[in-house]
Amino acid sequence: MADLRTPWVYLTTPIYYVNDVPHIGHAYTTIAADVLARTHRQGGAPVFFLTGTDEHGQKVWQSAERHGLSPQLYVDRILPRFRDLWSRLAISNDDFVRTTQPRHIKGVSEVLTRLREKGDLYEGSYEGWYCLPDERFWTDKDVENGLCPDCHRPVERISETNIFFRMSRYQDWLVSWYESHPEAIRPESRYNEIMGFLKKPLSDLCISRPKSRVPWGIPIPFAPDYVTYVWFDALLNYVTVPWSLGATPEEGLSRLWPAVHIIGKDILTTHAVYWPILLAALDLPPPRLIFAHGWWTVDGEKMSKSRGNVVDPGALVDLFGADPVRFFLLREGQFGQDVDFSREALINRINRDLANDLGNLLSRVTAMAFRYFPETGVARPEAGCSPALKEAAEALLPQVRLRTLSLEFHRALQSLWEFVAFLNRHVDARAPWVLARDPALREDLSAVLYDLLEGLRLTGLYLAPFMPETAGKIMEALEVPAGISLLSYETHGLPGLEALYRVRLAGALFPKRDAQGNPLSEEGEKPRKSSSPAPGESGTAAAAPAKDSAPAPAVLGEAPAPEEPPINYADFQKVQLKTGVVREAVPVPKSKKLLRLSVDIGEAEPRTVVAGISGSYSPEELVGKTVVVVANLTPATLMGVTSRGMLLAASTENGVSLLTVDRSAPPGSGIK
Repeated sequence: MADLRTPWVYLTTPIYYVNDVPHIGHAYTTIAADVLARTHRQGGAPVFFLTGTDEHGQKVWQSAERHGLSPQLYVDRILPRFRDLWSRLAISNDDFVRTTQPRHIKGVSEVLTRLREKGDLYEGSYEGWYCLPDERFWTDKDVENGLCPDCHRPVERISETNIFFRMSRYQDWLVSWYESHPEAIRPESRYNEIMGFLKKPLSDLCISRPKSRVPWGIPIPFAPDYVTYVWFDALLNYVTVPWSLGATPEEGLSRLWPAVHIIGKDILTTHAVYWPILLAALDLPPPRLIFAHGWWTVDGEKMSKSRGNVVDPGALVDLFGADPVRFFLLREGQFGQDVDFSREALINRINRDLANDLGNLLSRVTAMAFRYFPETGVARPEAGCSPALKEAAEALLPQVRLRTLSLEFHRALQSLWEFVAFLNRHVDARAPWVLARDPALREDLSAVLYDLLEGLRLTGLYLAPFMPETAGKIMEALEVPAGISLLSYETHGLPGLEALYRVRLAGALFPKRDAQGNPLSEEGEKPRKSSSPAPGESGTAAAAPAKDSAPAPAVLGEAPAPEEPPINYADFQKVQLKTGVVREAVPVPKSKKLLRLSVDIGEAEPRTVVAGISGSYSPEELVGKTVVVVANLTPATLMGVTSRGMLLAASTENGVSLLTVDRSAPPGSGIK
């Protein structure tokens, strides 16, 4: 049970209808609430984060009947759809409410009794349209062509007696309250939508269903022939759970309320009109904030079962992992607006932002620290971090937290990735591999690596709410003692905090993906069973003969032997030379000379090129360097690694010197 001795930040998602299959919209809402909760916790605020499932209603009862089960047994069996997914997505909720729990049923009965005593409930007749999929009544003015205005499915005509809530009594109060509290509904477009809705008279709300038609629901204590309407029942979870946490309902609620509700825009009216009016009738203040985000669309259309375009978040986690999915959903678009989903966009985010920018940075920096300071570790300089790192950290990192608390998740991650970009530029500008060649510059080398390691630690701190597993891996590689759950902006957010780094070599955080989302092999391509080209491939992209002794030197550039016959210009034109930028460089296992390079030559994916240059260049020294690549050479396999190109270099007495260009040229520029 939560410690409620101090006021808490109370965050909620909607409770999800248990009869549904979890889709990307459910995941989007819940991940956003989780990131907000984790950010508040790292800021030192006590948080109570609630989610759960809505388990009553006609659709559940009918589904249970079809399966030959009692409604309770039916919902018990399908509940793991949501609970298991939230666990796999690392959702850190503090409580999980089910509307079939005794604490919730008791709270709903208490609310109904209080409303009746105030004179806000009455029995009345109703005749109108009913949408079974939404379990909702509609008036004649709402329905067009016999279709529900929300889900556009057929409605049926119903006439029956029910219990009604006098919602119209509170309309003027609600309008006045929103006029003085426009910040209570965000984004602004949603506020304008609700104020427009409130210009029309509100009808009273039907809050019951006859047991003869819908037997599965919370009984109305003073009307035994009725059960509570499922939407009315579900909204009350936001107060029934806090009520159950204190010695009295008032004590539990007083320490949590008002709440911040994060919802989808399709349930805005329910939360921004019905819910605050219901709270007012209970003499409770309105929510602190209702934030209604947009939809995820596919090709500009809302996801729906009928269209067959629903994205399964569980399948995404199976293929890509939880952290990349969390990152993509909050980075790709503006929270509050509709965002279009595509697997291509997700793969691009993983390959570019996660694998190249962050994963490669961690791998490079830990490799250099491990290589150059294996015994002593990297100690903090007497002067601490460099002014450049402090300036970048102070300018960018506080924005991550502030923008997260404002629910500007995409801008928060943008600020964090600007800091990651600064660290990558810092590696290239200070060139630790050059400093390592001169023993007199060892202190400078240590200072540069300390800057980079501190920068990675700070990155992990601010990344933790978004990608907790990745942040944990970063801290483990740096051997930072504080666990993710103990991280604090105040305690851990200052550059220069750690006195000494003894790092572990960090493997690849994120494997790169092919166009289908499958992980690429370490060589950058999926292994093939044969050396023949795959269907649809050109000769330049064909697999190399599966022989380590294929006659393809790693570096071209040695002067031809005198006996070699000259070539003509037509022969030379057959050679495709392109500029390439080295994105990654690692030693080839069991080889003293070979390095495996990932070289960007302007194609969809960098190429793997094997080069025998380890005696002349360290891996760290090569990353970011512009080189010249023979792009149409038949691939060859060297020491088990398939090379799809060749670098040009000049032979010198001290080894080789790679050919480059004397001014900036984008990857893939042709060389004539």
